Amino acid sequence: MRLRIQTLAIVAGLVLLALPGHAAGLAGKWTAEFETPVGLAKYAFDLTLVGDKVTGKATFERVGLGQKGQADLLEGKLTGDKVFFVEMLDMMGTPVRIEYKGALKGDEIAFTRKVGDLGMQQFVAHRAKAQ
Repeated sequence: MRLRIQTLAIVAGLVLLALPGHAAGLAGKWTAEFETPVGLAKYAFDLTLVGDKVTGKATFERVGLGQKGQADLLEGKLTGDKVFFVEMLDMMGTPVRIEYKGALKGDEIAFTRKVGDLGMQQFVAHRAKAQ
């Protein structure tokens, strides 16, 4: 019985140690470039994490549309190594919900991006190099 309690305590401690690693690994600046149906998109994500809540901003250049801008990231959540957040896009006065689902692995996040009912893209964001 005593060995079982010690084993559970060790496992619980290891789990708790692993959680901040994901948090520290997610927070910061990330960059990505990917093709969309309307051309190249360049993004910089500045992510913040408090508990399991992800917040931040996306700075973007939609080269194909000639648009540059910034958007708040909404509804963000980190569960293990899985990250989710939403960007709202104003498409000629019509709000379009863009959902990001990603898997964090080291200095990369493999994302699937769903743009309303218009389509999906897959891309990888990379941790921005410190300058």
